[in-house]
Parts: sequence; structure tokens; C-alpha cells
Amino acid sequence: MSHPIRIATRESRLALWQAEHVRALLADRFGLAVELLGMTTRGDQILDRTLSKVGGKGLFVKELEVALEEGRAQIAVHSLKDVPMELPPGFVLAAILEREDPRDAFVSNRFDELAALPPGAVVGTSSLRRVVQLMNLRPDLRIEPLRGNLDTRLRKLDEGGYDAIVLAAAGLMRLGLGDRIRARFEPEQMIPAAGQGALGIEMPATAPTELIAQVSGLIHRPTWLAAHAERAVSRALGGSCSMPLAAHAMCEGDQLVLTAALGHPEHPERPLLRTRVEGLVADAGQATLLGETAAAQLRDAGAADYLAA
Repeated sequence: MSHPIRIATRESRLALWQAEHVRALLADRFGLAVELLGMTTRGDQILDRTLSKVGGKGLFVKELEVALEEGRAQIAVHSLKDVPMELPPGFVLAAILEREDPRDAFVSNRFDELAALPPGAVVGTSSLRRVVQLMNLRPDLRIEPLRGNLDTRLRKLDEGGYDAIVLAAAGLMRLGLGDRIRARFEPEQMIPAAGQGALGIEMPATAPTELIAQVSGLIHRPTWLAAHAERAVSRALGGSCSMPLAAHAMCEGDQLVLTAALGHPEHPERPLLRTRVEGLVADAGQATLLGETAAAQLRDAGAADYLAA
């Protein structure tokens, strides 16, 4: 295409890094001229309430989708964990890029790991998924809300508002802030969110076939399969930001191994419902079926009572 491609992106430092990363890939691999269209979303504006109370993580993508719909941009780059499990009609998830470290990171200025925190220590996170898993690991801690972009959250920690905070390791690594990580939670301790650490590229379904094909050429197959399995768990359970669900898949040989956990949204101290499934997965359809199997097992374990809350 002769005219520049525009990428719609949020304007946080991390979102701009992600969009620049995609711009460089499209330029290097296909010689495309690409510009960025920075935007502020409702999710960036509402900082005094948790996302689960104001519409969920979809608030981070809606304005970008409007820009695609109006033709002001041809591509939107998202943190995949912010992308709703069901895209609106007329949009496609054209690519999922190779994921960075999907684990959660323990960040503190005084303590080396979660186990080192004294009883009653204040840990910051606004993720219900993290809250229920933290409460299952350390019910003696005080979990307090923490909103804002990555730099804002680190500043709030540095100002003394928290003894520790939990962030996605991927964002810290991408911004060269890996030295802030005191410890990483292994998935056996704290299962990541579906899609955590991966970038998703959304496009209008009516975009030029050639452009969709070029963007699809950026797909990282192991991440693509893992993310489809993870997202299928949430979709099958009616996934929303108010559901404390974790799902993480990884390739082990020719098998895809998927672990998932569901917590109680009103009583985070209640036991987590957990499942682990694995299978031979050759395409996105089979990955989706694996995720649906995990969701069915969670339902068998009592998920209906948790979801009803």
C-alpha cells in the first residue's frame, strides 16, 4: 500500500513501546510505512474505581476500535489481556505476537518476596485475579486497590503507599525496568491472566486482504495456540473483568498444557477452583476446544456458585 498505515494505540509509555515494536516489525519485514495515532481511552481516564465496576478492560480498546471503524487507523495494538474475549462484529484478531515473560512480578522496595512480608503488610493490585490468588497464598495480608499506568503504580509504591505491588513482568521488561522485579511468581503459585505478556493486533474485517495477510505473518504460532486456549476458558465461562479467572497455557513437546483457576469475587479467601488439561493441539480450533474442556472441568468443580456471585 502506498499511503502510510496508521496504528491506533493508547498513549501510555508501555502502549507506545508496544505500537513502536509492531511498527518496526511491519517496516522491517514488509517495507511498510507506518504512523502512530495516540489516543486516550476511558480506561486511562477512570482511575478512582476498579475496572470491574466501570465496564472492564474493554474500556482500554473501545476508542481504538472507533478509530478503526472510522478509517483513521488500520491497525490497533493491544496488550492481549486487555482485549475482550468476544470482539465486536466487523473486527478480527489478525495476529498475536511472541509473548514476553507471562508471569506476575513481585515489586517491593523493602522485601525480597511475598513470603518475606510481615502479617498485615499492604499489597497493591486492582486485579481480582491477583487478589484471589494472593489471598489464597497469604490470607494475612491487606490487599489494596492500585490503578494507573505502570509508571504511576511504581510511583505510588515509591511514595510509601504500599509494602509491595504486583505487576506483569512483561511490561517491566519491555520498558527496561526489570531491575524493579524482586521475584517472579511461578505459574504454580499465581496463574497469569489469559494472554498476559502477549500483544494482539486487531483490524477491521474489511481491511485490504494484502494488509491482513502481512499482519497475519507476524503470528507467533506457540503463543497463538496458547492464547486461544487461555481465552477460550474465559469465553466459555462468560468471562468478564469481574470474574477472577486465571488461565495459562504453554507448549511442552507436542502437547499444549493449560492450567486455570477461578476464585470467588465476593469472598476472595475462599479456595480456588483449579484444573489442568493437556492435549495435542495443531490449530486454533483445537486450542479453543482444550480451553472449553478446562472450563467444563471448572464447572464440574463448582464454578456455577462462584460465577453466580
